[in-house]
Amino acid sequence: MKLKLNIDELTDDFFTDTRLLGITATVKNYQFCWQLNHMLGYSFRLNPEIEIHLRRKERSYFFPVYQHEVRNSFLSHYLYHNHFDGEYLLPEFRHMDFLWLMKGDFVDEDNCKQMVQTIKSISGVQMVAELTNEKIRNKGHLVF
Repeated sequence: MKLKLNIDELTDDFFTDTRLLGITATVKNYQFCWQLNHMLGYSFRLNPEIEIHLRRKERSYFFPVYQHEVRNSFLSHYLYHNHFDGEYLLPEFRHMDFLWLMKGDFVDEDNCKQMVQTIKSISGVQMVAELTNEKIRNKGHLVF
């Protein structure tokens, strides 16, 4: 009997109880993280262990992921850079520069709205929108 790994099921499990924001900004990823850390009191740090590696057109593309762990909680925040050398992590959202995934614990609507307003107030941020799982065609690219 052969066992087959169901990638779609694993991806769906990964996205259980998550929220995803798409952010358009004209700042570099390290500047954006510094501003988030300063304004929200977070500690986003580059995590090379979960960097996303995609192979397309016989080339390798690397998408950095910044991580912040919330103390005394299961909640983690992941900030993905959506483009690298002309390619996109989520091509369906090519107008988004960053993808912010909140995972591990429930994030209520009021807390999410307050976070969106704070992000919008950052210099260089042009747009922030919540992305629903149904709109994401390439969800597997965010799984680490």
